[in-house]
Amino acid sequence: MKSRVSTDFILLFIAFVWGATFVIVQDTIHTLPPFWYLTFRFSLAAAVLLIFAFRPDHTKFSINWQHHLLAGSILGFFLFAGYALQTLSLFYTTSGKSGFLTGISVALVPFLAKPILKTAITPNGLIGVTMAVIGLYLLAFTDFHSINTGDLLAFLCAIFFALQIVYTGKYSPHANPLLLVAIQLSAVSLLSFFSALQFEPWKEVWRADILFKPLVLVTLLITSLLATTLAFIAQTHVQKVAHPTRVALIFAMEPVFAALADYVWFGTELSWRAMLGCLCILAGMIVAELPRSLLHRHKRTQSHSP
Repeated sequence: MKSRVSTDFILLFIAFVWGATFVIVQDTIHTLPPFWYLTFRFSLAAAVLLIFAFRPDHTKFSINWQHHLLAGSILGFFLFAGYALQTLSLFYTTSGKSGFLTGISVALVPFLAKPILKTAITPNGLIGVTMAVIGLYLLAFTDFHSINTGDLLAFLCAIFFALQIVYTGKYSPHANPLLLVAIQLSAVSLLSFFSALQFEPWKEVWRADILFKPLVLVTLLITSLLATTLAFIAQTHVQKVAHPTRVALIFAMEPVFAALADYVWFGTELSWRAMLGCLCILAGMIVAELPRSLLHRHKRTQSHSP
């Protein structure tokens, strides 16, 4: 029980970091284009991890390089595709719709995990996921009278984020977390770099007044070291034992923390819908975490009743 609480706390902390840093990332990509931002963020994070992964005491044991390279590259592709499609969706749809559709990954995880990981969809998990999706909708406060290209891109983004969670659960039990995450982040960095060269100006980016701007430097340091290096190491380590649906539901708290950070830093008012949405997501996480022991206890009570 104690280990379960500690893993949930770690996942909740990751969601907090991602949500809390959302406001500074939004400001930074007005100065540093999105793909260049991802290139610098993931390059710095991968470099730090590669240094630790290849320390002498970490390379003494036998490493299945083929498994790590394949697994890390697949996870990196899923992660990059999620970020790229989310960015592209914002050119065609509202941030509210994009945020909600991206959050649908919570609902997709249990259904993808069933055939890939051969895990069952529990009733309380399904109820929790449904409540989280309702909460995301209320928090996004969006209108779906019409569906456009951006909405479809955001939904594809949700699929890739869900696949990253599920396949992390598949690969992490048989991998060295440091090396697996280092390869994953390196793949994201390379794919972001090629996309930046293709879609964004580079001459305007490689300037001292942009790269050494305090906001850009602070954002890159915080997001690369805390929101990337530590976050993905923690996720990979936790998913050795945690069910992907549990992980996805706790990660659904990210927009809640983002809304709270927006309120604290900028005084953005939280409407009753937004607050209700936050409560629904929290309730969904709690319902999914309700111990199966309660269900078993209920069944035992029924079986012993006359």
